[in-house]
Amino acid sequence: MKKLLFILLLFGSITQLFSQIRDYELGSQFLDGARRYNYGGFYDYSDPEAININVSVWGFVKYPGRYVIPEYTTVVDLLSYVGGPTDDSNLDELRIYRIDENKKEQMIPFNFNDLMWEDNLEGKYKFVPKLRPGDILVVPGEPRLYFMDWFSIGLSVFSALISLTILIITIQNK
Repeated sequence: MKKLLFILLLFGSITQLFSQIRDYELGSQFLDGARRYNYGGFYDYSDPEAININVSVWGFVKYPGRYVIPEYTTVVDLLSYVGGPTDDSNLDELRIYRIDENKKEQMIPFNFNDLMWEDNLEGKYKFVPKLRPGDILVVPGEPRLYFMDWFSIGLSVFSALISLTILIITIQNK
């Protein structure tokens, strides 16, 4: 029995060694037939024939980080570059932080629906911000738990209580 357990542990550790995925391959892109890696949350979508600007994207998006993008990029384009918002994001409260000419910080709140349906909006506060160099786009949100999350938490607590009950019964019987 001990030999079988030893062989299973040895086999499990060897397969664990050789089944590792290199992290730098996960988010890599193909560019002109060559593999381009994105290290440290820096992404380059620049256009060599246009003026490029640096912007940052934080919050509940798939690939937050710093982006080099063409000046004509819209906020919707930038959201698609970052892989889109996650399920936990709140798209009604998007914000752009920027520093104006007087070195004062500005926060520009807007709604994602204003971006998607800007042609059909008729309100007098219709406003879709244009990206400027140094802007920070923040996509707020909060983690959400779905049925499977609640089920796994409940099952974990239930199994811990059962184990504790069995331990107490075993100790009392001795």
